[in-house]
Amino acid sequence: MNAGKSGNTSTYEVCLRFDIIIIIELSPCRPLTIPSTFHHRKDFQQPLAPLLNRPKWTGMASTTRQDAASQQNEHRSDGSPSSSRTLGDHAADDQHEERDKHPDGERSDNDEEKGDHGSPPLPVGFFSKSLSKVRMQVFALWARTTLILCLFILTVLSLYWAVLFHVEQNTSSLTVYVVDFDAKVDPFTVTTPLVGPTIVQTTEMMRAAPNPHLGYETVPPSVFDNNPMAVRQAVYDWKAYAAIVIMPNATTMLQQAVDQANVTYDPLGACQIVYVQARDESTYNNYITPQLNALQTQVTSKFGQMWTSMVLQNTTIPRENLQRVPQALSPAIGFSQFNLRPFTPAVATPAVSIGLIYLIILSFFSFAFYLPIHMKFLNPDGHPPMKFPSFIVWRWSATLTAYFFLSLSYSLISLAFQIPFANPSAPATEVANNAERYGKGTFVVYWMINYVGMIALGLACENVAMVIGQPWTAMWLIFWVITNVSTSFYSLDLAPKFYYWGYAWPLHNIVEASRSTLFQLHSRIGLNFGVLFVWCAINTALFPFCCYVLRWKTQKEQKKKQ
Repeated sequence: MNAGKSGNTSTYEVCLRFDIIIIIELSPCRPLTIPSTFHHRKDFQQPLAPLLNRPKWTGMASTTRQDAASQQNEHRSDGSPSSSRTLGDHAADDQHEERDKHPDGERSDNDEEKGDHGSPPLPVGFFSKSLSKVRMQVFALWARTTLILCLFILTVLSLYWAVLFHVEQNTSSLTVYVVDFDAKVDPFTVTTPLVGPTIVQTTEMMRAAPNPHLGYETVPPSVFDNNPMAVRQAVYDWKAYAAIVIMPNATTMLQQAVDQANVTYDPLGACQIVYVQARDESTYNNYITPQLNALQTQVTSKFGQMWTSMVLQNTTIPRENLQRVPQALSPAIGFSQFNLRPFTPAVATPAVSIGLIYLIILSFFSFAFYLPIHMKFLNPDGHPPMKFPSFIVWRWSATLTAYFFLSLSYSLISLAFQIPFANPSAPATEVANNAERYGKGTFVVYWMINYVGMIALGLACENVAMVIGQPWTAMWLIFWVITNVSTSFYSLDLAPKFYYWGYAWPLHNIVEASRSTLFQLHSRIGLNFGVLFVWCAINTALFPFCCYVLRWKTQKEQKKKQ
């Protein structure tokens, strides 16, 4: 390194190998500047790295000509050449000055907080005075967020608890027809009925009791044209949850059994209980079936005592007949159960209940997955940005196309786990396991139900996510799941009337359409698809406006950052 002086300006010429000369001028008013070439020469940076990294380099550049001259004179008085005063010497002087300011090597509290000459502030303790203002801000935000979450829990989660709040009081809304054909249809009208009146009297007593009970409703046979099969059709058509049918020959066959010693008499032929479990297996298993079993026990006990007493008092009946047909005395009568559409197999449960929650979640999270991909059209990275109307059309089309394949994947899970999709259909009044309304086309219909349902659920999530943004979208997801689940997985007939809006909610119609397709239930699939299409249309109409809201919010945030 060579040093030289020219005129009134002191300069240091730094010779770098043979090709680069960097002149560092020490002037009283101008800061020291380093040419850009300097930063790319590793062989020059390495020995001077301590100087380059020092924050006080600028201060060294402000050394006056007089200071430089005096320093040179001091060296000349010692007999050393002026060129021996290098950049490292100036750095050493600065270090000595810093030690003079803090002779004990300690730093003040302000220095610890502010950092070293413009560097980022150093960490401080929680109770530091410098954090007093931000502590108050954090406390206020924490309290506000906690209050919002508590109110959200109390309001939204209550919707789930409340749907079952009055189940016991509302079990009477589960209609059960009681149809007494006993001795009311030719040729059995000549017999004095015993079985029918006993059952009707028992159900009327249960209905008048203060205890929770089913909605027993005595219906005259003429409503069904005196045809027991018409009662089955009514239950299949969801006009009642179940029906108790007393057959026309109930009393006649019982009396003939003891009078004629009819060994073929079957007590279960006296009465029938008809229901459709696949309509809502949870409601049947928890509320309907237990009470119907209790009714059977009470009726057989009551009628058995009365009938046995009558038979034993009738001396015209030979005792040999009673020995040959003991079933005519006990239990005398019974109930045959006809579950027109059993809920089987058990693996079908996710397809019509819990599994549909994941359909909501998938449609919700697709927004977060696909939005960064779509935004590439608006970020000019080597290409012009897309016009925003075209961007909206693309997003809507791409979203619906994604739902098409996502719903297919979801539907294929049910197929993979061997839920029947190709069984033939069966008459409504006959018991049939896994009867399929659409035969081999059932899977396609099931897929389309999930597809349209995913559009109805997903576009609503897309619109809300674009409007409210993070972190409020998480609260929307909870609200969307709870309101759909509480009105879909539980019978609305057992819920308070407040929940009747659930009939118009997307998941309720998805569940109903899926059940009718998989188990050949009473079909309202036209109504179900109609409700889903209305949701799709409304969310499609709102989609462009929500896209513009998202763009406005994004531009607003960018301006704040600038």
